[in-house]
Amino acid sequence: MMNSLFTIVVIVQVLSALVIIGLVLLQHGKGADMGAAFGSGASGSLFGATGSSNFLSKSTGIAAAIFFSATLALSFFANKHSVGGGVMDNLPAVSVSPPATVSPSTGSAPASSAVSSASTPASNAASATQGNQIPK
Repeated sequence: MMNSLFTIVVIVQVLSALVIIGLVLLQHGKGADMGAAFGSGASGSLFGATGSSNFLSKSTGIAAAIFFSATLALSFFANKHSVGGGVMDNLPAVSVSPPATVSPSTGSAPASSAVSSASTPASNAASATQGNQIPK
C-alpha cells in the first residue's frame, strides 16, 4: 500500500516538473516586448494579444505548488521509512583471498607460494626516501 503511494507521488512529481518546463518555455521573456514594438506583435501568438500571460503564469504557479507538495510528500515518506544503516550495510560479508601470481614465462601459477623479490627491505627504504625528495 505504502509502496504504491510512493510510486504515485513520484509520478506526480515527474509529470509536474515536465509541465513546469513546458510552461516556462512557452512564456515570453522580458525581451519579447521589444520585438512586439517593431511589428512582430502578438498576431502569431497562441493565446492572442493579452491572454497568454495570465493563463501561463497561473498554470505555472499551480504546477509549482503541485511539485512542491509532491516533494514534501516524498521527503515525508523517506523520513518515515529510513533505514538505520547505509546501503553497504545490507550486503553480505564476503572474504577475499589474495590472487595467485602468474608466471610470465609459463602462463601458470608457480608451485611455491613464496614470491621472489628483486629488492631487499633496506633498498626499499632507500628508494622510498629518494622518491620523496623534491629536486631543486
